Amino acid sequence: MGLFSFLKSAGAKLFHKAEEEAKKEAPSTPEGKVTDNLLNQQKAKLLVSIVEGLGLKVEGLQVEMQGETVVVSGQADSQATREKVILALGNVEGVSAVDDRLAVAAEPQPEAQFYEVKKGDSLSKIAKAYYGNAMKYPVIFEANKPMLKDPDLIYPGQVLRIPPLD
Repeated sequence: MGLFSFLKSAGAKLFHKAEEEAKKEAPSTPEGKVTDNLLNQQKAKLLVSIVEGLGLKVEGLQVEMQGETVVVSGQADSQATREKVILALGNVEGVSAVDDRLAVAAEPQPEAQFYEVKKGDSLSKIAKAYYGNAMKYPVIFEANKPMLKDPDLIYPGQVLRIPPLD
């Protein structure tokens, strides 16, 4: 549990959908104006759908937007799922922090380290730095599925899980 920082200007550009949904609901608000509260509710709904769409199992998942911070709670089925939820929520443009309030149902496992991708990085370069062996890049790729679909498609500002080697 804790507060995890992310690069607000990097990540998936998803919040335009939330803004469109908020505008559809705006006529029911006084003056037909999109309120911050309504927009934050739409952003939270979108973030929940991202977590669910990735198949990450969190019982009682609750997501709330507080400005640029996402507050997430519920019970994850494993430490890996907890970390993936944090990354899925944080790697969205417009999110600068994730306030992690997730519990883990399973027996505690060692926490992974988080790494912010820099310009010129590759998974093999990151694996060499963390594990001393560039050929261990599949460990990092597997640890970041389903958010990563291709080991060559990472971008500066993205935050990745770097699990300990068994």
